[in-house]
Amino acid sequence: MDIVGQIVGGGVSKITIREKSDKEIELGDLLVVEHDKEYVILQVYDLNYASQIPQDIREHVAGMQLEGYGTGTEFMEPELRNYIVADAKVLIAIENGTPKIPKRLPRFFSYVRHPQEKDFSFLKKPKNPIYLGKIRSGSKVLDLDVYLDANEVIRHHILIPATTGRGKSNLVKVMLWSLMDVENVGILVIDAHDEYYGRHSSGLKDHQNAKEKLVYYSPNALTGTNTLTINLRSIKPMHFEGIVDFTHAQEEAIRRYYNQFGDEWIIEIVRGTNIEGVDSRTLNVLRRKFDNILGVFTDEDGSIKCRTKVFSDVAGEATIHSIVSDMEDGKIVVIDTSRLLDQAELLIGSMITSEIFSRYQYYKSEGQLDDKPVIGIVIEEAPRVLGKEALQSGGNIYSTIAREGRKFKVGLIAVTQLVSEIPRDILANMNTKIILGNELSSERSAIISSASQDLSKDDRTIASLEKGEAIVSSVFTKFAIPIKIPLFEEMVEMDKGNGKSDDSEIVFVG
Repeated sequence: MDIVGQIVGGGVSKITIREKSDKEIELGDLLVVEHDKEYVILQVYDLNYASQIPQDIREHVAGMQLEGYGTGTEFMEPELRNYIVADAKVLIAIENGTPKIPKRLPRFFSYVRHPQEKDFSFLKKPKNPIYLGKIRSGSKVLDLDVYLDANEVIRHHILIPATTGRGKSNLVKVMLWSLMDVENVGILVIDAHDEYYGRHSSGLKDHQNAKEKLVYYSPNALTGTNTLTINLRSIKPMHFEGIVDFTHAQEEAIRRYYNQFGDEWIIEIVRGTNIEGVDSRTLNVLRRKFDNILGVFTDEDGSIKCRTKVFSDVAGEATIHSIVSDMEDGKIVVIDTSRLLDQAELLIGSMITSEIFSRYQYYKSEGQLDDKPVIGIVIEEAPRVLGKEALQSGGNIYSTIAREGRKFKVGLIAVTQLVSEIPRDILANMNTKIILGNELSSERSAIISSASQDLSKDDRTIASLEKGEAIVSSVFTKFAIPIKIPLFEEMVEMDKGNGKSDDSEIVFVG
């Protein structure tokens, strides 16, 4: 056994380990304690210096050495008198191959070692796998792939919190790449930076199943893809809820136009049609708002024009229906909104999400829901629609799905830098959190307090996560799993070279 340390004290919440002098224990390291047919997996969350020499003597000797009186000031047996102690917590106990929540301490003075692949033989690959990365021990990566069951984790929502530059988009790409091999999962990606399809670089288009599984919409469509054109008649007042702030007078005007003109309501507002009960100043403000948000206006002859060419009064009547039908067929639909303002981007997402949720509510009422694929909605910068400020005037379709979507097989994949901006009741419904590095103490506190496992000891660990390193906390896992996420471009190249991981590897499921 490759011994790296020995248990010398502690308790249920903190096990103290003395490090062997010729070994190195890192923050976040997984360590294994064996006893007969049972073994326990620990994780290091703190490191400290320790010594049998009193502090004042150590300071005196250090002063002697620093000032040039080093001869004869070395400690005898330094590897015995000075050492490092690691504080660790118990993650999981395995008894006769069965994982269990630990309820007792490992034996006092037990030796600890680094983990081996065989230590995770209790982990299996789920039927509908979503790939996250490989198990990580500190900065060391084990050759063990980590999967979760896509059907469960997506419908119960996924939160991906991290500061800028820690690999959030890369993680989403890795997840979507693996879902290209899964039949009964439909995904909507509102792509604000046009980075997922791979117009100018590696992307989902490079997957071997892209022709059958991937659908791409863009205002500047490529050959073989779809032009993003949405008919103004497809927009309903409810699609603006939680997206655009309207005054009471503007909301009342919108209701009047919708009641009088039905699906033509936006067209009539843009044209400046006056109706009873609506002040001309309110009408002009609405015209300017729709011009700013949608880019729609009238030219000199009264024709409706759109600066972005995304919204139209003559084309795109079937676009929303087609997108939702593709999702219902288990496809990944990527919508390029890189040329749109935030509110127009969110409006399109609201329209599509409302339609798919309405359909799935109907399927549930008719007893047909079990035959439908799980639907996931990828939301970048989630506080824009799930934040406290966005929800001040009431809910929107995204908050509705966050609270009720799991009952209808519709879930969110929410990406954010600011977890603290999202209300606690919504965070509590995000049952899987893939936590990347975060230097902000307030954000780490919000993440830790809403995690599915006890991460109260992991504050330093989360702050020290490098790019591509993460902790997976989920109700569908027995413990919080440290992982290393691969670089998406490397995954693409590996698959192109027929170098996919062997399914016979030990892999993870909750």
